[in-house]
Amino acid sequence: MTLPQPEATAHTAAVPGRAGLLRRLLRSPVAVTCLVLLVLISLAGLFAPLLTGQDPAHTSLTDSLAPMSGKHPLGGDGVGRDVLARLLYGTRTSLLGALLAVAVALVIGVPAGLVAGYYRKWFDAVSSWLANLLMAVPAIIVLLVVMSAVGQNTYIAMAVFGVLMSPGVFRLIRASVISVREELYVDAARVSGLADPRIIRRHILPVVQAPTVIQAAQMLGLGIVIQSGLEFLGLGSADQASWGSMLNDAFANIYTRPVLMVWPGVALAVTVAAFGLLGNALRDALDGSAVKARRPRGAARKRAAEKKAPSATHETSGADDALLVLEGLKVSYPTAEGEKTVVGGVSLTVRRGEVLGLVGESGSGKSQTAFAVLGLLPREARVSSGRLVFDGKELAGLGRAEMNRYRGRRIAYVPQEPMSNLDPSFRIGSQLVEPVRRHLGLSAAEARAKTLGLLERVGIADPERVFDSYPHQISGGMAQRVLIAGAVSCEPDLLIADEPTTALDVTVQAEVLDLIRSLQRERNMGVILVTHDFGVVADICDRVTVMQTGAVVESAPVRQLFAEPRHPYTRMLLSSTLEDAEPRSALGPAVPASVATSMNTARQEGPA
Repeated sequence: MTLPQPEATAHTAAVPGRAGLLRRLLRSPVAVTCLVLLVLISLAGLFAPLLTGQDPAHTSLTDSLAPMSGKHPLGGDGVGRDVLARLLYGTRTSLLGALLAVAVALVIGVPAGLVAGYYRKWFDAVSSWLANLLMAVPAIIVLLVVMSAVGQNTYIAMAVFGVLMSPGVFRLIRASVISVREELYVDAARVSGLADPRIIRRHILPVVQAPTVIQAAQMLGLGIVIQSGLEFLGLGSADQASWGSMLNDAFANIYTRPVLMVWPGVALAVTVAAFGLLGNALRDALDGSAVKARRPRGAARKRAAEKKAPSATHETSGADDALLVLEGLKVSYPTAEGEKTVVGGVSLTVRRGEVLGLVGESGSGKSQTAFAVLGLLPREARVSSGRLVFDGKELAGLGRAEMNRYRGRRIAYVPQEPMSNLDPSFRIGSQLVEPVRRHLGLSAAEARAKTLGLLERVGIADPERVFDSYPHQISGGMAQRVLIAGAVSCEPDLLIADEPTTALDVTVQAEVLDLIRSLQRERNMGVILVTHDFGVVADICDRVTVMQTGAVVESAPVRQLFAEPRHPYTRMLLSSTLEDAEPRSALGPAVPASVATSMNTARQEGPA
């Protein structure tokens, strides 16, 4: 059973809260009309015993095809049952059957789609194969087989139909998750040390909720139609009133009492249309901008005794105080031609209070090395290393849960694309506060105060406004400052900055570099600066490691490397810079003045 599926997008607008969503819905006349109709229909089914005193299953041959009267306001059907009673009680059967089908489809499809889209691998392959198999099976054949085996029970049939609809939900959720799982703000959440369930709940679910709501509304309408169709064919519960069985009776008497087709037909049309239009209205409300979050009315009282949070020591160490030791790192990926190595045998050391520049052209393996330290390489990557020791602890072979104790808290990361690493669904403040509360155990008020102080420290003039803003409301330079504030918020020992000034103009680059250097000195952090800009290296780094095609070709103190580069590749990189270079010669022989004058005259006059 294939449903029209909303388009899965990688980015979503901010999702409003419950109060904001309700307000936006109430501003839409279509949504209000649909809500009123659905509420009235539901109430009519719920309070059916109060609205009619007739038994929907009672037959009377004397009332067969009875006209409208005080006893039968809508008349009688072919066997003398009251049409109004069957219409009201049939509302229960139709709505409950559709809700059951949709609930089953969501319970199966949503978790399976989240797990398959986020983790991929074998579960994705198996679940996708099962989904394709279910979608290839004719639904009506399956329903007929089930009903012949278990008997004519409407709710069992709708539960089976929910299973048949679940592949559509699974495919929608899976596609939505795949489109967003590689977004940089999801990687930033991993770097912050958030666990996978929290990332899925906070960053993935907002992406899938809007298309899920729309598809659920479509499935409700479809479920009502399918349930009515089964009843129309006489495959439902014989002792339950339903709109489908009313249509079956009306069709048998269409020439003698055609008006009997009107009541169940109108009920079906209005209900299905209301669900469809309400789904569209909900989509528009979910895609709208969120209402402004409330600010705290007052500052929370400080705790009597400040909670002691785990923090790294920042004592000045000697030159041999190694913070990170990496030896023999190898990263490779499987390809159709075989295994391809992108990093082979890289070794480097970062000491406390030292800035190490990791330099090389694009594709030299700099970012792969940084991601290997963070434990953020793709799952298909094959990583091996002789040693990966951080502050005396071997990190090689640690699982994701163990690495989350280090990421964000002890090892922080600043990406090169600031706008892509901020989740567009959340305000900046909420994205900065969450890692602080998780790692340092602060209260909401304390985390807010600490975050506002950090925003001010990184040079943001109006921290309150930025704290309450969405990522699209700030500039790229300000977003980079926000990410730096988030990276140092938990007082890490090691900061990995992956080309943090690439997308910024020259003046903002200088400010960001000064900011990183000042923060590094204040907190005595070790810093790995991934870059291809030797100007940045000369400005901020203490030592330089040069990489070429996945291997380290030279490592030296910055002054020594600039004064006496040893490797030909390093000399080639330094000679490629434009600073202190001789003016280039002309591209061709000079054009005589007389020829240039005639050419200009010809251009001005144009063709004859």
